[in-house]
Amino acid sequence: MKLNELTITDASKKLASGEITSVQLTQACLDAIAARNTELNAYLEVFDDALAQAAAADARRKAGENHPLLGTPLAIKDNILIEGRRASAASKMLENYVATYDATVIKKLKEAGAVFLGRTNMDEFAMGGSNENSAFGAVKNPHDSSRVPGGSSGGSAAAVAAHLCLGALGTDTGGSVREPAAFCGVVGMKPTYGGISRSGIMAMAASLNQCGVLAKTAEDAELLFNTIAGLDALDSQTFDAGVYPKRAAQKKIGVPRALLAQGIDADVLERFEASLKKFQSQGYTLVDVDIPSAPLALAAYYIIMPAEASTDLARYDGVRYGLSLKAGDLVGDYAATRGAGFGQEVRRRIMLGTYVLSSGYYDAYYAKALAARAQLRAEYAKALTGVDVIAMPTTTSPAPKLGEKSEPLAMYLLDIFTVTANITGNPALSVPMGTVEREGKQLPVGLQFTAAHGDETGLFAAAKSL
Repeated sequence: MKLNELTITDASKKLASGEITSVQLTQACLDAIAARNTELNAYLEVFDDALAQAAAADARRKAGENHPLLGTPLAIKDNILIEGRRASAASKMLENYVATYDATVIKKLKEAGAVFLGRTNMDEFAMGGSNENSAFGAVKNPHDSSRVPGGSSGGSAAAVAAHLCLGALGTDTGGSVREPAAFCGVVGMKPTYGGISRSGIMAMAASLNQCGVLAKTAEDAELLFNTIAGLDALDSQTFDAGVYPKRAAQKKIGVPRALLAQGIDADVLERFEASLKKFQSQGYTLVDVDIPSAPLALAAYYIIMPAEASTDLARYDGVRYGLSLKAGDLVGDYAATRGAGFGQEVRRRIMLGTYVLSSGYYDAYYAKALAARAQLRAEYAKALTGVDVIAMPTTTSPAPKLGEKSEPLAMYLLDIFTVTANITGNPALSVPMGTVEREGKQLPVGLQFTAAHGDETGLFAAAKSL
């Protein structure tokens, strides 16, 4: 096996034993990037000091340090701040912005000794489910370059799947880690809301967004999560691990059968049922669960998310930082800057959000979406009392072709199974469940688990069992 194809866990063992060095491991990833990134467009920038970081990690190990991530080459999504590095959120608005401080997750990874290979491509300001909305070109799926990798963390997912890194960070607002993980055949996880600090991560919709991890195995994803999770004084929503009571394993998997009629491809459903049988062979019991408000999740999400996005993106006005265009007066400056700096999908969501928050429409749309959110949260809490996790396909189909979902509503429907966990704040994870054939190629599909708040342990246990 090539070094860049190792899992984080296996690489950590080899690094600890002295069988390999971080410099060798990092060089293998850089060689793979040089060979495939032109085709995939997964990285927007490869850092020029990656080998120097690796050498420093090797020196730390020689001095006696032994963190599992020490010397591990990782990729970082382009909306996560690394001091002294550009962070553009794949937007012309921030094309030349250089971060002045580290995100909390970056601080923790630096303390662990991880090596940062570069910043990965994404949908602009994390808005999209295909990674076709980047201002710097679409990312391609490593399994079939005519198809999307999923979004918005498609660059990170493609980098992991193509072995251009050993693991990666992404962000997940409505499935933006889990959907590309499913399309690219890797593991993608978002935590309980507040489980990982958002400090230093560009906001798209603050009450929905969380940093997430992408890796080749559930074990690797758990290692990354445990390294970056925890209380942070810079994010008031974070919490200590002991806030939520520890749950005893019940060996029960909840299955929301009523949701499985949501237009799932027949062969994807077959893979899902085969995965459930694997659990049964390991002594798990399948339990039908009912979530009556689940069909409302997508509609509620596409009211709450653009409402928050329109507010969060108001700061990009051409005055304080980022792109600044002049057009004769202040209003003209705003219009010119935001018109040129934001892509079509970002402008669409800003307008939608402004509309649902406007006088006369707030109660008709936004207030009702918040009510649906509260109802969904209560229903998931009730359903999870009798099972370890709730299982369903991550997506209804494998990765679509580039341009196939160009109509906005068709693109939004890709999120139908993933948005609920962001609305309710539950932790969720996508793990590969096999492949389906399209046009002679085997394409990955994913199985999604949702666990109770704070029960990431149960989430990873289910994923490792599969």
